[in-house]
Amino acid sequence: MNRHFLGDTTILLGRSLRHIARSPDTIITTAVMPIAFMLLFVYVFGGAIETGSDSYVNYLLPGILLITIASGISYTAFRLFLDMQGGIFERFQSMPIARSSVLWAHVLTSLVANLVSLVVIVLVALLMGFRTGAGVLGWLAVTGILLLFTLALTWIAVIPGLTAKSVDGASAFSYPLVFLPFVSSAFVPTASMPGPVRAFAEHQPVTAIVNAIRDLFAQKPVGADIWTALAWCVGILVLAYLFANLTYRRKIS
Repeated sequence: MNRHFLGDTTILLGRSLRHIARSPDTIITTAVMPIAFMLLFVYVFGGAIETGSDSYVNYLLPGILLITIASGISYTAFRLFLDMQGGIFERFQSMPIARSSVLWAHVLTSLVANLVSLVVIVLVALLMGFRTGAGVLGWLAVTGILLLFTLALTWIAVIPGLTAKSVDGASAFSYPLVFLPFVSSAFVPTASMPGPVRAFAEHQPVTAIVNAIRDLFAQKPVGADIWTALAWCVGILVLAYLFANLTYRRKIS
């Protein structure tokens, strides 16, 4: 059964990746907005923002990486919606393939596409002056957190992809996720925020994830932030996975 699932998922993943390869504008579009934010904040607002960091791009980059992921996962919902509307799921149901492999192929495609977008963002940040002394283990830890965050948000994206009534509805869910980093420690320290905003910013997942990544890049002790970040990512992932699969079973039953 596992071999059946793995084989089916691999074949369907290849199908999805071929679609991405034929439309590289998906990755380009995903990267454009985060790059624009990075340019705007570093070169326009950076001089007016006091972060205590030697380089504002170093402070900013973790939040930009999360915005990149939040922007990219909307395409997962979009591709799922098109498959639903095009009758692809019904066609797959008539074939002897593992049901869950269809969703996993879309999810893994999201991981690959977002990883490429993240690499593009880091390269642009390097051109803008981003520097880190993080070693291999530090980079692996950052990559692991980002992939876990991508996986969690992608399973959220599966739900509107299966249930939306229109293309706009399939991707609109990502807008709040894109702007969530703006009410966090991603762009400015939370200490500068008014009381209620600060309370929200300090107790939402983006702040813990951003702080953990920032400390890893700066080679500082990560403290409790990394465990809080992992707890948020795993908690969101488990809930999203359960609801997505429940929604999928209802749609294809």
